[in-house]
Amino acid sequence: MLLEYKGDKLDVNLIDEGQGEAIVLLHGWGARADLYRTVINPLLSDYRVVAPDLPGFGKTSEPSFAYSIEDYAGFVAALLKELGISKVHLIGHSHGGRTALELATGDYGFDIEKMVLLDSAGIPVKKKLSKRIRIRTYKMLKGIVTFAPVKKAFPSALDRLKKKFGSADYAAASDIMRQSMVKVLPCDYTDKLSLIKNSTLLIWGENDNDTPISCAKVLEKGIRDCGLVTIPKAGHFSFVEAPALTSNVLKSFFNIK
Repeated sequence: MLLEYKGDKLDVNLIDEGQGEAIVLLHGWGARADLYRTVINPLLSDYRVVAPDLPGFGKTSEPSFAYSIEDYAGFVAALLKELGISKVHLIGHSHGGRTALELATGDYGFDIEKMVLLDSAGIPVKKKLSKRIRIRTYKMLKGIVTFAPVKKAFPSALDRLKKKFGSADYAAASDIMRQSMVKVLPCDYTDKLSLIKNSTLLIWGENDNDTPISCAKVLEKGIRDCGLVTIPKAGHFSFVEAPALTSNVLKSFFNIK
């Protein structure tokens, strides 16, 4: 479907299946909606599930400007308005969870009932010493290669540096999406969690190295009505590693028999 958002005409690819109350599923960075079938399918007997490829991912158009987290949330709000949906349940994984947190703590023109966060981003992760050293090294080298005479002599040095020191997601992204990543990664909802009034379920991999279980503990403590289900031995894609357990937990939370 075509959707206008902030001057862009986005060709949005989405899953929109089932009937009943709407559940909106928001995928993680670098992913796409159809990778979440193990989450979506168990819900379809009782709910309408809307799962878009977010702008710049899957088959949805890339935006013409770098999105902030407010822009990702605004896109979701614009999509729901276009679909005529005014009340939803939210499920968000990783970056999708960060977007869900923005939606739950802001005013985007629709009501949120229940929310599920799967290995969600949005809470800062304390960096290991090796990573802090890597960041300092990158900043030092960036200062060198952006110095005017060096930049003139080696115009592609900064791009090579970014690819060498950046994550796999960063290296694979276009320039616009790299700028978006830089905007959204520092988001911290720790001090806003008390604003979340809706019932929230956390599903987390015990061995998640991207968004560690410590992030889940912060969310559990800060959100008034919140419960945590830990998936033993699972990582950042806990719902893929334990699909049956995830399905049973979701069905219980959404009262599906």
